[in-house]
Order: sequence, then C-alpha cells, then structure tokens
Amino acid sequence: MAPLRAALRSSACLLAVGAILVACSPTYDWRTVMNNDNGYTVDLPAKPGNDARQLEIGGTPMKMAMQTAEAGNAVFAVGTVTLPSDDPQTQRTALDFLRTGLARNVGAMPQTQAVQIPLAAGGQVPGLEMKLSGKAGEQKETRTIYARFVAHGRHVYQAAIIASQPLPQEQVDQFFQSFQLY
Repeated sequence: MAPLRAALRSSACLLAVGAILVACSPTYDWRTVMNNDNGYTVDLPAKPGNDARQLEIGGTPMKMAMQTAEAGNAVFAVGTVTLPSDDPQTQRTALDFLRTGLARNVGAMPQTQAVQIPLAAGGQVPGLEMKLSGKAGEQKETRTIYARFVAHGRHVYQAAIIASQPLPQEQVDQFFQSFQLY
C-alpha cells in the first residue's frame, strides 16, 4: 500500500507542476523584427505575417505594406505607406488619411497628442499618438485601438494595436517603446 501511495503522490506532484507550467506559458512571445525594406524595428508578440495593399491618398495611388502579429485578444501591426516624395504636404495628407481611417473604423473622433518616435541611430522625430474605443465590424463588437503615426522621409508609419478589450499597459509599452525608425 505504501508504494502505491508514493506513486500516486509522485503523479499528483507531476500533474501539479505540469499545470503550473502551462498556466505560466506566455501569451506574448516577444521577438524583435527588423524590417529593412521599410526602415523600422519593432518588438512583436508572435511571428509576424505580411500583407500589402494599394491605397488612394489625396488622389494619388500609394502602396501600404503591413506586418501583423496576433497575441491573446489583440492584433499588433505596423503599416508603412511609401510616398511618391518626402514633401511635407504629402506626409501630412497621408498621416491624416491613416489617422481618420483608423478612428472611423470604431466610430470615434481622431483625437491625437504629440509623441516622440525614436530613431535607431539616436535622436527622435515628432509623431502622433491616440487611444480610441468604439464599436467595429458587422457585429459591432467593442474594440480598443492604441496607435502611433509618424512621417519619416518617403514613408508614413502607423503602429497600432487593435484589441477586443484594454490591454495591460506593459504590453502596450513593450510594443510602442520598441518601435524605432532607421
């Protein structure tokens, strides 16, 4: 009887340890992604996927490349619009297009505040930041959007997190604080 109890205790301990390890497995598997084609580096919480689409911004066709990763109940994404030139008016038009489009997706006003976006080589460039909540999609599900926008040379960037509920601040910070331009 004693050997059977010892075996049961050992099995119970192994099951408990296994349950603890599963409970501790991270939803966020952060990895640094360097995007040399579009000139940025960022930490993403999972292996990223890539997509591209054509947009018409201010009457001009432009390409937007996207890098996205899903973790938990959120999508983390960096979109890069390649501009025909680094003209400041073209940059502003593209920034406004992205900002208002993202806000429109959840039926919110695109209210932004200034933020500094770091450069990998040192220094910073001015950008915009916003946090929105609203209803999105055909099911009108609640979404929280965290976003930063910045123009740098012939690119305009949109770094965004779209979540079905607010995220822990440390996950938001991990994503945005790692976003740097070349």
